[in-house]
Formats: sequence, C-alpha cells, structure tokens
Amino acid sequence: MTVNDRSLQSYLAFATETAYLAGRLTLGYFQTGTAAEFKSDNTPVTVADKKAEELIRQRIEKKYPEHAIVGEEYGQSGQGSHRWFIDPIDGTKSFVRGVPLYSVLIGLEIDGNVEVGAVYFPALDEMVAAATGQGCWFNGRRSFVSTVDRLDKAVVAFTDPGSFAEYGRGDAWERIQRACYFRAGWGDAYGHCLVATGRVELMLDAVVNDWDCAPFPPILKEAGGYFGDWRGNPTMYAKEAISTTPALLPQVLELIRG
Repeated sequence: MTVNDRSLQSYLAFATETAYLAGRLTLGYFQTGTAAEFKSDNTPVTVADKKAEELIRQRIEKKYPEHAIVGEEYGQSGQGSHRWFIDPIDGTKSFVRGVPLYSVLIGLEIDGNVEVGAVYFPALDEMVAAATGQGCWFNGRRSFVSTVDRLDKAVVAFTDPGSFAEYGRGDAWERIQRACYFRAGWGDAYGHCLVATGRVELMLDAVVNDWDCAPFPPILKEAGGYFGDWRGNPTMYAKEAISTTPALLPQVLELIRG
C-alpha cells in the first residue's frame, strides 16, 4: 500500500464521518416546520444548511488547516492543491417539504482531480462514498452500476422536468424519456447515487453547480459508471451532469445529439 493509498483512505474516512455528523445535525430541523429564505438565484436556504456547513468547515479547518474549502453557503476560503467542496443540504426544496431524499455532499479535489466523495442521506440513513482506487461503498458494501444495457429496459431519474427546456435540453429530454422504460423524479444527488448503486440506469441534470457534483466523479468511476457532461466528457465543472453506465452512455449521447 502506497502513502497515497493511505492518505486517500484517511480522507475518505474523514469525509464520511463528517458527512454523517452534518447529516445528523440537519435531522434536528427536518420535518419541524423550518422556514426557508430565498437567495438571489431564487434557491432556498435554511438554518439547517448554514449550521451543517459551519460544522463541516470547522472540522476541515481543524483537521486540515492548509486545505481550501468551497461551500455553497459561505463561498471559498484558502488556497492550495487540496480543495474540499461542500453542499450542506443538496435538495433543500425536498428538505423544507419533508421529503427524505435530501443529502449532505462532500468532495475532495487534489491537484485538479476529485479523488474522494461522500454523500449521506440523513433521513434514509444511506451513505454512498468512494475514493480513487478504493471502490465505491453503499452502507459498507461494495457498490456497482447496473448491468442493464438497453434504454428500453432502463430507468431514468431527474429532478425538475421543466429545467430541461429552460436550459436548452428540452428536445433531448423528450427523446431520452421516450426511449426509457420508466421515469423517476425527486432526483438531485439521490438520482446520481441510485445510478452508482445499480438501482437506476441514468440520471440527468440540465443545470448544476460545482458543489452539487463534487462527490460523484470518484463515486461513479469506482462503481464502474460515468459521471460527466452531456457530451461524454468526465467532469464536475460543466454546469450540467449525467450519471449512467458505460453500456448506455453511447446510446444516451446519440439521443442527445438527435
């Protein structure tokens, strides 16, 4: 085992523990009537979002003071080769309506590549996490993408169907949803984790931020899948995202191109 392997294992353990602790904090506000404020981009934020990000930041700053942090609620702090990306509650719309599919997202980028990712769904008590070369793990068990290799037998997940037309993907979405066997909403991070754990075959996001994506490059790669943009490029920086299987990716990209 190399030093790098040991480091990644340590980072992964820290990320999963931190995501878990932040998630348990959010449960104290879940289904209690916690009110949401609306930010300038019309997305909601609650005290739970802020408290969870504060907890995560404090843990990172104590354990890795030389690392940079990029969070949805408090922006970027620090510089360096290691950057932690935080979304303290991905799916705040779900959270404020009492839907249990929200999550805590933590990803670690090292020298420009995301090497560690952890996603925790507090209300479901589900953890999906991975580090490069260490496998993808779903509640302590190895996780892999589905073996379904035909779109007409595939399940596609999404968050808001209206976003596809809004961001110029309406025609592609119509073709894809017609080609698939079943369409399942309330996606957000849960949809991408469903792909990584073999429970659905495809997740589409027409618009995302970097912190929405950070855990998923290692999670999908280690599960044997694809995470990237709508052109087939593995990346977390495209402001759009697809998770799917290697067998289905060429079929999906062909439908996108029309």
